[in-house]
Amino acid sequence: NSALFLCTVVVLFGMGALGTFLNRRNFLIMLLCIEVMLLSVNLVFLTGSVTVDDLNGQLLALWVLTAAAAETALGLALCVLYFRLRSTLDVELISLMKG
Repeated sequence: NSALFLCTVVVLFGMGALGTFLNRRNFLIMLLCIEVMLLSVNLVFLTGSVTVDDLNGQLLALWVLTAAAAETALGLALCVLYFRLRSTLDVELISLMKG
């Protein structure tokens, strides 16, 4: 049963990594792909915690979920500010900003 979860984790993490590196145009899509990767890591921690019958994996998953929420809030705030400045969410144009 845990092998099924780990296969799911590999697929989710791969989809998130592929989406992050192949889609370099839209900041929101990149942010969502990073969130999928963090949620797949949480699934690893929770599966390991249930398999070993230990609460440390669940606590670590809660910590990662908190960090992911903070990352999302900061990323969305930067996204809104960048869109107000440039009227686009093209990631390749971010390197042109100089202050």
